[in-house]
Amino acid sequence: MQLKPLADLMRPESLGDYVGQKHILQQGKPLYEAINSGRLHSMIFWGPPGTGKTTLARMIAKHSNAKFIAISAVLAGVKDIRAAVAEAKDAKQTILFVDEVHRFNKAQQDAFLPHVEDGTIFFLGATTENPSFALNNALLSRARVYVLNTLTVEDLIEVIDRALADTEIGLAALNISLADGLKKQFAMAADGDARRLLNLLEIATELAQAKNSTEITETIAKEVLTGGVRRFDNQGEEFYNQISALHKSVRGSSPDAALYWFCRMIDGGCDPLYLARRIVRIASEDIGNADPRALQITINAWETQERLGSPEGELALAQALVYMACAPKSNAVYTAYNEAMQLAKQSGSLPVPNHLRNAPTKLMRELDYGKEYRYAHNEPDAYAAGENYFPEELEGMRFYQPVARGLEIKIAEKLKYLRELDKIASNS
Repeated sequence: MQLKPLADLMRPESLGDYVGQKHILQQGKPLYEAINSGRLHSMIFWGPPGTGKTTLARMIAKHSNAKFIAISAVLAGVKDIRAAVAEAKDAKQTILFVDEVHRFNKAQQDAFLPHVEDGTIFFLGATTENPSFALNNALLSRARVYVLNTLTVEDLIEVIDRALADTEIGLAALNISLADGLKKQFAMAADGDARRLLNLLEIATELAQAKNSTEITETIAKEVLTGGVRRFDNQGEEFYNQISALHKSVRGSSPDAALYWFCRMIDGGCDPLYLARRIVRIASEDIGNADPRALQITINAWETQERLGSPEGELALAQALVYMACAPKSNAVYTAYNEAMQLAKQSGSLPVPNHLRNAPTKLMRELDYGKEYRYAHNEPDAYAAGENYFPEELEGMRFYQPVARGLEIKIAEKLKYLRELDKIASNS
């Protein structure tokens, strides 16, 4: 039985064996040339799990003949950083690799800065989170960010082939084979993660050996691959990317894409009630009064999810998403709300005009509260033409501009008519 996991045994040591990331590892690309020449600089590797961040860091250290010190931000603290720096001072050049660097707080990240500045270490950080939000600007300014992409199915099949062909440490050393038709199933199940892929292959190999088989059969593959879920970094970078894609698909009137992203998030384990809240938000932000039914439909879907749970609730949410994607769009209310909120914050505590104030007491009536207020229901068309409902300093302000879609066409016609009445009243 192997002492090390297959994922660790199969870790490539040269650029020729490295799979994926051609966008940064082709000849002429800065990172490729830096690795080949051994010219080091501090770097941040940003990408999903299993895309080769740690492997790339080790490869850089080997090519540059640098001492390689690795720490994990999950377990380490400032004391460990100091110990690593002390060790680095005894070497000609040192790469300090920090996995999950986004887990360090500001003080811990700041601890690297003087040692990067004086050349004691070359800093290599690996993160699955967006460095713009997860890392200090001071650290970012001293390191170049390289984005590592999710591995494609073709990349992962190449990883499988390498493992199957390796007669020293790979599956060929164990006399294990895998039919070509099953390779894609393993690659799809790994969901862009080479480490996950090799772990799945290792489990399948152990099952095959337990059955005295030299082949990972379809039955074994089914046992290993059943029940896997897609990558879904809850509350992380990928989480917000997917909810953004869902929102923009509805806004862009694409029911099919909206359903796809919705299902991706559900399949990944997202809380359906979180999605329900976001869907209600979309109804007001992007559809608004162009189709007011959208808001009620989304609230009904939310209530269905709360009352019935899964899977009935998800179907109701899907129905609401399709309706909204097909509905006429308007952000007029959303825009008007933001403008009104900005003005409210900037204009200070302007007094309410006397004619708009209630006067339940004698003193209030003596102070002219409510005086000259025009009760709209007593006016023609139930509209007090020319009346001002703003503080005097803001009279005539307008925020809401209906769009020429859906019900807002009628709303725009109504407002235009009322403003004509205002003009007539002001000129009389």
